[in-house]
Amino acid sequence: MRPRSLDEVIGQRHLLGPGTPLRRLVESEAPMSLFLWGPPGTGKTTLAYVVSNVTKRRFVEVSAVSAGVKDVRTAIENARRELGMTGRQTVLFVDEVHRFNKAQQDALLPAVENRWVTFIGATTENPFFSVISPLLSRSLLLTLESLTDDDVGAVLDRAVADERGLNGRVTLRPEAREQLVRLAGGDARRSLTYLEAAALLADDVTVEVVEKAVDKAAVRYDRQGDQHYDVISAFIKSMRGSDADAALHYLARMVEAGEDPRFIARRIVVFASEDVGMADPTALQVAVAAAQAVEFIGLPEGRINLAQAVIHCALAPKSNAVVKAIGAAQADVRAGHIGQVPPHLRDAHYPGAKKLGHGEAYRYPHDFDHGVVRQDYAPEELRDRRYYEPTTHGAEAPVAERWGKLRAFLRGER
Repeated sequence: MRPRSLDEVIGQRHLLGPGTPLRRLVESEAPMSLFLWGPPGTGKTTLAYVVSNVTKRRFVEVSAVSAGVKDVRTAIENARRELGMTGRQTVLFVDEVHRFNKAQQDALLPAVENRWVTFIGATTENPFFSVISPLLSRSLLLTLESLTDDDVGAVLDRAVADERGLNGRVTLRPEAREQLVRLAGGDARRSLTYLEAAALLADDVTVEVVEKAVDKAAVRYDRQGDQHYDVISAFIKSMRGSDADAALHYLARMVEAGEDPRFIARRIVVFASEDVGMADPTALQVAVAAAQAVEFIGLPEGRINLAQAVIHCALAPKSNAVVKAIGAAQADVRAGHIGQVPPHLRDAHYPGAKKLGHGEAYRYPHDFDHGVVRQDYAPEELRDRRYYEPTTHGAEAPVAERWGKLRAFLRGER
């Protein structure tokens, strides 16, 4: 089912439009070098094959898993000979190029620099960390995105109907199609593998056939419907209730159902401030780190980072004082309780500010004992307002004690 032209490629619309590097490569005779960076099953190898087929270039594939420097040099020498004798260009495709060591990547440089080959390197890892700078600077870097559910569905529909695929011999039920899309997780190759396995079992592919074919129970979960909202609600409430086991169950349900891991990570980051807050300030650090890890490595490994953040947040002492504080402050602002910024706190850096009294009588806290000095900070109308009311849970207990003393001192209550 590999596409035979760029127009048959599903997904990656940002790379396939008029005037894009791939279009230019196909439409012109000039060789160029590309790095295709993206998750598995997004079409990196497919695009390399299409470029070769459409332009009638000779296609040579080298696997970075098994090839050495000698193999690379042999492939380049053969391409150079072919170019000299027949004028036919060669597409040298290196899969998993990030697995090449520095010496192997160095061996590619002459061919890239002298345009002896059209070099295409495919990688699932960030090339800025895994590819040497001289090679990267001589190549275009194209980033492939995970296929959408609609894209994967289109891949399945084509495979069912196309003569190169199942040629209409199999009926794919809507529920089974939906399950295959979920299981694929944006990976077209995986969706076709599962479809093929199911088609070997029955001509009428139902959810039960898919479950049997891939040995994986269907997770009833609609990312646009009630299950989505019910499960994420139960997930948040389980963490809030400090039940790490239940929270992990709902995390697993979302991951297995193909929920966007970035959505899960965002909810954990919000939870870390909304429900843990100052009771354990490290919860936000862990949540943000997990979100960054998911962006960096994706699934399936990213589920481990999410699980760590979930366990940390679930077991952390809880406080909603932060969300209550900002909520109370916003409520006052929306009600019109704003007031003027005290003159001594206003910006005094621009010409004429001092004539207006801006910054006058401002007391610099670092010049006083303990780095604290009594002066008015809030607008006059709001000096008695109290927004942050810390709990005595976890790490917020000493914060509550310190804030109580600071507030009393600043307000002139002691």
